[in-house]
Amino acid sequence: MPDSPAGPPSPPVPLAELLAREELGLHRIAGPEQADLLWVHTSEMADPYPYLLGGELLLTAGVQLTDPDTYVARLVQAGAAALGFGVAPVYDTVPAALVEACDRHGLPLLEVPPETRFTAVARAVWRLMAEARHRELRRVTRAQQALATAAARPDPVPAVLRQLAVQLEGRVALLTADGGVLHAAGGRPAPDVQTALARLARVVAPSASSAPSAPSGPTGHAPSAAPGVMPGVMPPGAAPPAAGPGRKPSPSSATDTRAGAHLFAYALGGGQGLALVLATPRRDSGDHTVAGIAVVLLSLLTAPHQGADAAGRSAALVRLLLGAAPQDVAPLLGDGDPWTVVHARRADGTPAGPLNAGALGAALGSALSDVDRETVRVLLPGPHETVTPQPGWTLGVSGPAPVSALPDADTQASRALGHAEATRTPLSTHRPGTGGLAALIPPDRAEAHARTLLAPLTEPLAETLRCWLGLHGSWDRTAVALKVHRNTVRQRIARCATLLDADLDDMDVRTELWFALRAGGSAPE
Repeated sequence: MPDSPAGPPSPPVPLAELLAREELGLHRIAGPEQADLLWVHTSEMADPYPYLLGGELLLTAGVQLTDPDTYVARLVQAGAAALGFGVAPVYDTVPAALVEACDRHGLPLLEVPPETRFTAVARAVWRLMAEARHRELRRVTRAQQALATAAARPDPVPAVLRQLAVQLEGRVALLTADGGVLHAAGGRPAPDVQTALARLARVVAPSASSAPSAPSGPTGHAPSAAPGVMPGVMPPGAAPPAAGPGRKPSPSSATDTRAGAHLFAYALGGGQGLALVLATPRRDSGDHTVAGIAVVLLSLLTAPHQGADAAGRSAALVRLLLGAAPQDVAPLLGDGDPWTVVHARRADGTPAGPLNAGALGAALGSALSDVDRETVRVLLPGPHETVTPQPGWTLGVSGPAPVSALPDADTQASRALGHAEATRTPLSTHRPGTGGLAALIPPDRAEAHARTLLAPLTEPLAETLRCWLGLHGSWDRTAVALKVHRNTVRQRIARCATLLDADLDDMDVRTELWFALRAGGSAPE
């Protein structure tokens, strides 16, 4: 078949839908039952091959039909989808030789009754296309709204993937350049399908060590570019993969089939080497558009911040590595003092990854985020009043601190997070002392007394005592805040009482220890 332009903007019309229009009276008398119609064309030429684009329902009355077998063979070569034969005015019935030729070459043959005009058939096809296009637009609109809503969730990347799996009724995954799975949603496919998806991901997002040539598909051919996507064309806002000397730019998308599953791979923008892969049981109209929306959202969600902010962070990192003091590089990271530290954990207890941390940082207005085990830490330039609760997260916020005191602020945020989890509140903020009786004692004398009084306690015991007093002696809430068993809390408090030789049930003793803990370190919550 010669090169042809892309199909029309409307989705194809299944042949079965056209045959279901009873007012046309069409009957399939030869060839397969399944076919997709892209166009309708009428021709009485002996060989219409040069004028066909592919996917047509060709209508003819057989005016110049002399060799049915050659005629049908040429239609199949041109990519025609089906042949409609009118049984008037030239022929009273469909020629038997034409029926045999269509069965032999696998071309659906429709009998058009005398009372049905070709224009009526064409009008019915265009109407079905318009209806299909309207359904597709409604589906894409609903999918776009659902994906945008998912992108606004606390865990935007997994949420977008889950929603995409629902919309396409298949398996979706976000892969790294080396084939690692960052996130996935949908049913797990067969092992050979997973292998094929990983191969497709390397086609669109090759790693630095991958070979220049694309791997072969299951039939020995390179996987094809997705319909409507030209190789090397990236989604909006995306940066094309770098092509070294002698290497061709990677395609932005690729498709394949394996074990009855339709496979897709799309490169994400942002230079992260990530690829979105999909495996669906069927390929419906609008799938590519829905996937394209997800690609744009995921590219924005996973791309690092660019511009002056990124340059400032890079400069600050270089200066720190070369020995500069934190207070000297702080102006490169924001507006300067004060700074606020935020600790966060997922409210549902699931671990947080770098993508979740970046999304939380963006929601709080900072690109300075880190994941320390299950805890996300975000550094905010400015006072803590700008921090608001985030859906799906439990937050602990430090008080404002200069760069030189950020380690203390980090401790404050950690304690505030423990307090928030213990009290089941979405956000807890460090509250420093504001005068009162403690302010009547000179700080140096108060600190010296605190060191003497608390000297028998190790740091874990002092922290446990501080948390227990701050939570009004609650064993359970202290256990939640410290992430230990309640019996461990009881044992530690009993050990504190023994080492201090004090009755911790006495309010006077508790009050003195409380003041000592405040004077000897960061104020408890």
